[in-house]
Amino acid sequence: MIRGIRPLLRGSTYAGVLFAYCGALASLPLLPFALLPALSWRSASESVQIVLVLLVWAVLVGVVGLARPVRRALVVSARRLLRVPLPNPVAGRRPSGSLGLDRWRTPLWLVLHVAVGWTGALASGVLFIMGLALPGNWLGAEARASLFGTSVRVSGGWSWVMAAVCLLLAVAICVLVTKTLRWAAPRLLGPSAAERLALAAEREQLLAERNRIAHELHDSIGHTLTAATIQAAVAGEALSADPATARAAMRSIEESTRAALEDLDYVLGVLREEQSGTAPTRTLADLPELLDRLRHAGAVVEPELSGDLAQVQGTLSRAAYRILQEGLTNALRHGAGGPIVARVAAGPDGLDLTVVNRTGARTGPGAFPTSGHGLPGLAERVRLLHGEFQAGPDGTQHWRLAVRLPARASA
Repeated sequence: MIRGIRPLLRGSTYAGVLFAYCGALASLPLLPFALLPALSWRSASESVQIVLVLLVWAVLVGVVGLARPVRRALVVSARRLLRVPLPNPVAGRRPSGSLGLDRWRTPLWLVLHVAVGWTGALASGVLFIMGLALPGNWLGAEARASLFGTSVRVSGGWSWVMAAVCLLLAVAICVLVTKTLRWAAPRLLGPSAAERLALAAEREQLLAERNRIAHELHDSIGHTLTAATIQAAVAGEALSADPATARAAMRSIEESTRAALEDLDYVLGVLREEQSGTAPTRTLADLPELLDRLRHAGAVVEPELSGDLAQVQGTLSRAAYRILQEGLTNALRHGAGGPIVARVAAGPDGLDLTVVNRTGARTGPGAFPTSGHGLPGLAERVRLLHGEFQAGPDGTQHWRLAVRLPARASA
């Protein structure tokens, strides 16, 4: 009993009882409509009429629960007053596979809410009035104890004991009402199995989108910062001796950073859940521009293109560009100088991408440490596209990145 009374000190039981009683009072406008069938069937006995009124009343209360806004309002109110962690109902059409059973959970909750509210209100109200009236014999109150046909009037100090018992029972009923609604709320107002699957699918889609954004951000911004760092170092050294080369390097920095800002604006819009514009797409058609930026950074790039690259479209073309961008950036960042070979071979079964460069730590202008995120990100991207990924030494002086993407990745 003491353990059940403790929640009163936190106010959670007060809020739960208020929630239950408000639900009971909200059903009163439906009572006149429930009385109509009983009034039209006057030949029935009184008990049958009472049962008929209660059944019609329950049906009318349940029909109100079929409206979707009612469910959302009930979830919000139960979350605030009952302190039950309920997620908002899934928006849109009802998930498939529910067989129409889920739609009856809200009407069942409303009927239970009203029944518990009225039962608790009447029982606790009667007990509370008895607890106040018995000690002073107010309103002519009198307590009697009956056993085996013998009735004994309770008076004197026993009236106070009976009053205390009535008040404690009233408090216990309030606690029971709150606990009943708190137990039923997650089961009837919480997400159903179909809704949980929809929420899980939505979360999975969100995580996949954020993962894709992380890849795009790493590829675009990482490449731009690498190229801009090297180009700035080259421009600083050539500023006095070769102003034309310095100006070309600065123009390349401007072009690459402008493209990176477009990607960054799109990423920030998605992360803030705003209505951003169309995502900037980079495909194999942008490969010449990428190679030019690398040449402005001082790299010697030898492209070897074969097959009809114009026929490579969609996801396959976008993924191929990002893979080549990351591979060439790694070669520029960590290579030891010398030519960088970029091979792209398009065939009927898929696309082969290869980047080969000399191994060794870069020295001189633009040297900086590695972050260690490039190759794992590439491997994950290729795995999601069901492709093949290889990266490692090619002989004693070269590093080779080889990727094969199947044609089905273009879907």
